[in-house]
Amino acid sequence: MKKSFRIGSAFVGLIVGAGFASGQEVMQYFTSFGIWGTLGGILATLLFVFLGYTFAQLGSRLQSVSHKNVIYHIGGRYIGPILDVIITFFLFGVAVVMFAGAGSTFEQLFGIDAGIGSIIMVIVTIFTLLLNAQKIISIIASITPYLITIIFIILVFSIFTMDITFSEADTIANEQISASPNFIMGALLYVSYNLTAGAALLIVMGGSVKDQKVAGLGGIMGGVMLGALIILINIAMFVKIDVVAGVDMPTLALANQIHPAVGILTGVALLGMMYNTAVGMFYAFTVRFIAPEHGSFKPAIAIIGVIGFVASLVGFTALVNQVYSVMGYLGFALIILAVIAWLRK
Repeated sequence: MKKSFRIGSAFVGLIVGAGFASGQEVMQYFTSFGIWGTLGGILATLLFVFLGYTFAQLGSRLQSVSHKNVIYHIGGRYIGPILDVIITFFLFGVAVVMFAGAGSTFEQLFGIDAGIGSIIMVIVTIFTLLLNAQKIISIIASITPYLITIIFIILVFSIFTMDITFSEADTIANEQISASPNFIMGALLYVSYNLTAGAALLIVMGGSVKDQKVAGLGGIMGGVMLGALIILINIAMFVKIDVVAGVDMPTLALANQIHPAVGILTGVALLGMMYNTAVGMFYAFTVRFIAPEHGSFKPAIAIIGVIGFVASLVGFTALVNQVYSVMGYLGFALIILAVIAWLRK
């Protein structure tokens, strides 16, 4: 149970930076559909549970040290290489989005230039990746309880200080930018892009456990926690849509409404989430090409980090909308193959 919870918490810790940190992600894929967004959240929960279970078990069964052998296993020699390239590319892409998001958070929270904030995140990420894999997984898992506590506080405050009617909130919500045409596609795309990014490290985490049941339970736990967070954040933003509409970092805006101290705590949580995801993505990306014990691993981390910083200068909101949408559509292939693998089993 303890190992399962660690895998589940690490899965959540990995995904939250890409899928929750700013609130912008939940806004575009759920809240922008108004009252239908919560139904989208329930659908996403079910998908996360099933796919978390499937990929964690596959990683355990094949004792994977990178995502490559699992992807080739479920995709075969023709589809496998294509998916491998797609996943590897987007591991880097999501890490870049995290660098940009960290820059926006530093700027909104502390008034520090976004470029400097991104540089700080890049440096911390590089230093962390000099540790071993088990330490990295433990670090990623450790922030999850803190995150859930902060989100719950924001939710309770938002509900009790709602200043508009549900009808007004629904109207404003539907005016926000959406990354998909409807709430069903929004849920599918959201799970798909998160899975494209998160499956790689989930496979590696599953590979670190020999008992497939333990690994599978960890995937289920992670899916349940992810789903709960989606629904809680979506409700909090929906009832306070008049406050967060058009804001780059909606979660931070809600926290600042409670008290500046809560805003700072939330800002720290956001940076922690982005740090978690950046570390997880960069690690999974690099081990795809170079084993951690190889002499060129550390220099490669530094070089990739610098390239990632340069790419992050495009801007956070633009990257979320462009990178994640493309990832979502391409990730459907991964979901279909996971279902086929499960049916075959």
